[in-house]
Amino acid sequence: MSSALLRVIHAGPLVSIQDGGRGGHMRFGVSASGPMDRTSFAIANTALGQPEDATGLEVSLGGLVLECKQGSVSFAVAGGGFSVDCAGAKTTAWTVQTLHEGEKLTIRGGAWGSWTYLTFAGDLKASKWLGHTATHSMSGFGGGALRSGQDIEIESAHIRDDRMGDIPCPAFAQPDGQVRVVVGPQDQHFAPSSVATFLNTPYKLTDAFDRMGVRLNGPQLELNEALSIPSEPILRGSVQVAGDGVPTVLLADHQTTGGYPKIATVISCDLDRLSQMRAQDSVAFTAVSPEDAISIVRAAARQRRAYLDELAKPRPSLNERLLRENLIGGVISGAED
Repeated sequence: MSSALLRVIHAGPLVSIQDGGRGGHMRFGVSASGPMDRTSFAIANTALGQPEDATGLEVSLGGLVLECKQGSVSFAVAGGGFSVDCAGAKTTAWTVQTLHEGEKLTIRGGAWGSWTYLTFAGDLKASKWLGHTATHSMSGFGGGALRSGQDIEIESAHIRDDRMGDIPCPAFAQPDGQVRVVVGPQDQHFAPSSVATFLNTPYKLTDAFDRMGVRLNGPQLELNEALSIPSEPILRGSVQVAGDGVPTVLLADHQTTGGYPKIATVISCDLDRLSQMRAQDSVAFTAVSPEDAISIVRAAARQRRAYLDELAKPRPSLNERLLRENLIGGVISGAED
């Protein structure tokens, strides 16, 4: 094993280094950060035989271009319908390939999705903050956002011939515009019709969309009490409504406390698909009970685990595939006409 050195030729906005997230620090005002689409991030790592939370790159619609200056390394791209060009060979995301010295890797937005994940067969060297490389976009703490001219080093880089090829894109990783929520915890602060409006009227995602959250465009949600409440902890997936009546879904880099009422909370297994939606996409919210939410999330976790366990199995090497196909079998004497 050796190292690989990659040069950043171009990096769009919000292209950053991430790991599985910085849990356990919200009481100190530090959000977990980590990937916007945690499922696709885990898939990209698992496809290479890496730990699910190993450090990788989150790529926005702004895209990323890398050039391999030294060594070779296998990589995986998973998440969204992004396009991938490795040394002139074009494909979509959901792939495992190898980048060699002198070759370029280009990742651009494609048919769907807002984020994709690039992981490597090796250890991506990055700065840590509170023990994690996950980048907090507002402060820049962690591994940080990528910039043109920056070099990235992959230690213990290796080629995974047993992992090469397409990654199956599961249906549960693709957004369908349907998002389940648990109503509350401050629905009592809204006019009686506001909850019904929120649940029965489609909203659209706006351009005010970053790693902290996304504002929605649709009917205003009228409050029936004071604009603010005492500040309290808030979570990823909280749907917070400010004085203008506009709902905002909080995402990976959300603040840890807030004083605006929250009309609902998106259940965790639907957050990744919501994060993959784009501005002007339509979203419909459906209420489920807390008990149903637990059952739904547990079932989704079992489905995700089964998929990842299957994906983690190495594929036959090229030699093994050739032998399996028995391409040299059926030898004849040569005397036949």
